[in-house]
Amino acid sequence: MRFIGSVIEKLQRHPKRIVFPEGSEPRVLQAARQFHSLRLGVPILLGDRSKIKEAAAQLNVSLEGVRIINPLQSEELDNFAKRFEQLRRYKGVKETEAREVMLKPNYFGAMMVAMHQVDGLVSGTNEVTGSVLRPLFQIIKVAPQATTASSCMIMEVEDTRFGENGVLFMADCGVIPEPTVEQLADIAVSTAQLACQLLGVPARVALLSYSTKGSATHSSIGKVQAATALAAQKAKQKLVEADFDGELQLDAAIVPEIATRKVPGSKVAGRANVLIFPDLNSGNIGSKLIQHIARANAYGQILLGLDRPAADVSRGSSAHDILGVAAIVGVQSIAYNLLYTDAAHRPPAE
Repeated sequence: MRFIGSVIEKLQRHPKRIVFPEGSEPRVLQAARQFHSLRLGVPILLGDRSKIKEAAAQLNVSLEGVRIINPLQSEELDNFAKRFEQLRRYKGVKETEAREVMLKPNYFGAMMVAMHQVDGLVSGTNEVTGSVLRPLFQIIKVAPQATTASSCMIMEVEDTRFGENGVLFMADCGVIPEPTVEQLADIAVSTAQLACQLLGVPARVALLSYSTKGSATHSSIGKVQAATALAAQKAKQKLVEADFDGELQLDAAIVPEIATRKVPGSKVAGRANVLIFPDLNSGNIGSKLIQHIARANAYGQILLGLDRPAADVSRGSSAHDILGVAAIVGVQSIAYNLLYTDAAHRPPAE
C-alpha cells in the first residue's frame, strides 16, 4: 500500500472521471464505491441500470456518487455510432452495424474516453485481452507522438531493497508478442515516462536478457543491445529522465552485489526500477511469478502509447487491484497530453 497510497494522494488533489464498462461485476462495484469514498473522482459504470442496482444491493454496496449509464438508453448513442461509422468506414462499417457495436460496453466506454467525456477507462475483469484492446485500438488508437502501443505491470513487493522502495515497473507484459528493436525501445521509453510520473524520480531501466554484456551470443541478444542504445537516444530527444542499460540478466539488474561483479560502474545494474522483457512470453510469465510467489501487489496492465489513458486488468484481479489501477489511470490523465500528445493539435484532457 505504500506506492498506491501515494498515487491515491495525488489523485485526491486532481479528481478524475473513470469509466468501468463491466458495471455489474461485484469487484468493479466495490472498486467504484471505494473510488468515490476516497474522493478520487467520479466512477462511471456501464450496463443495465436495474442489474447494476441489484448486484450492488446483494453486496450491500452504496451507489452514492456513482454514475450509471446504459448505452442502449444513452442520448449519446446515435452520436457515438456516427463517429464510429466515420472511423471504420474504410472497413465497410455501415450505420446499423456501428450502432450495434456501440451498444457493447467496451466500445461505448472507449468512445467516451475518445470524446473526452471521461478521463480514462478500466476494463478486463470478465473479458479476454482482445475484447478490451480491440475497441481501444479502433477508436482511440496510438498517440500522435508515439509509434508503439504496449503495456506494463506495476509490482509492489514487501522487500524495499528491490526497485524503488519495493516498486518495479515491468513491460511489455500484455500486448506485443515479439517486439522489434524499434518497438522494444519505445516500450522502454514509455515505461520510463510512466515510472518518472508516478515515482517522482528518474527511471533506471534494465533491458533484460539471458545474457549480461556479451556473456552469450545470439541474435535475440543483439536485438536487446540495439534497443537499449535506441531507447537512450529516444529518451534524450523526449527529455525523459532515465538511464538505460542492457543487455542484463535479471539478477544483475536488481541485486547490487551481483551487479558489482558483473557490471561494475553501471548506473542501472543492481538498482533498476524498470524491467523491460525481450518478449511477451518472458514478460507475462515473469510478472505473474512475482505477483503470486512473492505475493506482490500487482497493478496492470496499464496501457502505454495510446492517445488516452486506459487499462486492461486481469480476470483474476481483486477489487483492491482494480481500485489501484483506476487510481493510476486517473493520475496518468493529469498530465497525459505532456507525455504522449501534441497539445497544439488536440483538445486538452482536462
